[in-house]
Amino acid sequence: MRVFVAGGTGAIGRRLVPLLLLRGHEVTATARDERGRAAIEAMGAEPAVVDGLDRTAVRAAVLRARPDAIVHEMTALGGKPDLRRFDRWFAVTNRLRTDGTKTLLAAAKATGVHRFVAQSYTGWNNEQTGSRVKTETDPFDPLPAESQTESLAAIRSLEQAVGEAELEGILLRYGSLYGPGSSEAMVELVRSRSWPVVGGGGGVWSWIHVDDASSATVAALERGAPGVYNVVDDEPAEVGEWLPYLATVVGAKPPRHVPAWLGRLALGEAGVRWMTAGRGASNAKAKTQLGWGLRYPSWRQGFVAGLAATPLDAASLDALIGSPRHAVPRDERLPRADDHVEAA
Repeated sequence: MRVFVAGGTGAIGRRLVPLLLLRGHEVTATARDERGRAAIEAMGAEPAVVDGLDRTAVRAAVLRARPDAIVHEMTALGGKPDLRRFDRWFAVTNRLRTDGTKTLLAAAKATGVHRFVAQSYTGWNNEQTGSRVKTETDPFDPLPAESQTESLAAIRSLEQAVGEAELEGILLRYGSLYGPGSSEAMVELVRSRSWPVVGGGGGVWSWIHVDDASSATVAALERGAPGVYNVVDDEPAEVGEWLPYLATVVGAKPPRHVPAWLGRLALGEAGVRWMTAGRGASNAKAKTQLGWGLRYPSWRQGFVAGLAATPLDAASLDALIGSPRHAVPRDERLPRADDHVEAA
């Protein structure tokens, strides 16, 4: 099928595009600049250089590509994480999740796209009471930290827009990402001992390697039923367990332990809550309904072997998503726009 990947040079996009090509799909992927264009061309995909917030440019790129499906992987995170000013850190990503999603959905409608897969998230946004491991039916946090209210609203907006669209909408709630292109800043914080264990370190996190997130995305695109899927590994873990382990793996000194009041000065309320009261997620639905397996079932394996993992080959990918390569036929129930449609 023809697939339009919005965000082709991000942490997920740069691993996802080659996997889609391995599966025999025709891929157009977006980049923000000429350097990104070159990277996409090197992967073997068709590049589209656009600003994800430029409605006219995005619409024109989708109309040129004439895709059967759109995969929304647009984010804009970079530099040192700033948990104290979380919404400011996520400001552009939040716009991509709100305005960018609406733009892509409008383009999908104009071109008769029948399938839309979008990146969402599970982690700090989970309700921090009740079960320590959440499913897709559990609610988001009704009372997030003040510095995360805009970011949570953006996630809600994305999920509502995709869920209500007149197409096959699939939402993938990735856990905390690690691996090439996604964990360099995290590792530097651990090595500099700037990431302490706060309080008892009892917050539960769910991790996912970028290659496992990408293989789940391929499985969802090819045969997932509309709905929401948690894309995480098999082992939710407390901060007090995984953070010292990560420090050992990257050759750092053990992380400092600080009380919550001191952690609040460095990480803010959002960081302290995530480190002490966070909730993990279950991947049972994704594994069962998508027939998806993991390259790194646990962060224990992934932190050792996966921080600089080699790309998946065709045989490995086929094994993870549980079926041979094939092109999914277009859903003829949803008509495509006529060939004369032009960008607004």
